[in-house]
Amino acid sequence: MISRFDQAFEGWTCGRDPLTSRISLFEHIRDMPYSIQISMSDPKTAPEQILSCGKGYCGPKHYLLAAMFRRLDLEVVYASFPFLWDDPAIRYPPELRRLAAGMPMAYHLACRVRLNGRWVLVDATWDPPLARGGYPVNASWDGISDTTCAVTSLPSPVRTAYCRSLTNEPCHESPGIGLTPRDGEENHLDEDGHVRYYHRKTGRRTSEEIEGIARFYSAFEAWLESLRA
Repeated sequence: MISRFDQAFEGWTCGRDPLTSRISLFEHIRDMPYSIQISMSDPKTAPEQILSCGKGYCGPKHYLLAAMFRRLDLEVVYASFPFLWDDPAIRYPPELRRLAAGMPMAYHLACRVRLNGRWVLVDATWDPPLARGGYPVNASWDGISDTTCAVTSLPSPVRTAYCRSLTNEPCHESPGIGLTPRDGEENHLDEDGHVRYYHRKTGRRTSEEIEGIARFYSAFEAWLESLRA
């Protein structure tokens, strides 16, 4: 029996050249509704799960994107960005803003794809209706250039002198290295590397923080549905 992954890949790329294939894959994954309450922590099953559910958060969206881009024989790594949910650019309602203000550091996942000799940031996080809430939806992608990062990445105290992450500038190449991350960004060659990074960063959250996260997520999910309505 053909898998959902194979069905989706064939349906989204059939009859397209390599450029329009990767644009089509990006757009279909971007358009899946963002949902933070769908549990998909296993990168090995996340692509099938998100296709089954039809929605998901940044992690499974980019696990799926990476798997599909690799099917196109593209080189992909994962890119993690520390951020705060309490972003002043987002148009939260008052109660949700209050909950966001108490949230601990969070960690966003996107992909970097090697295109024409450059490591390009490709971020398919926010579905188009969420632009109403102030989210930086990547409404169009040319299949070549960097997209906008879905979050305002927090700078690293180590790399501040060398990189500028808050401007969404492209990642700069460094001879002999190949990929120089933006300030605050960490890259992972595979899914296991990302999982280790995430667990290291979130493993010491207190019970109070975990309870606050659950309250925020519930209210946040309901607000996203209201934006789509």
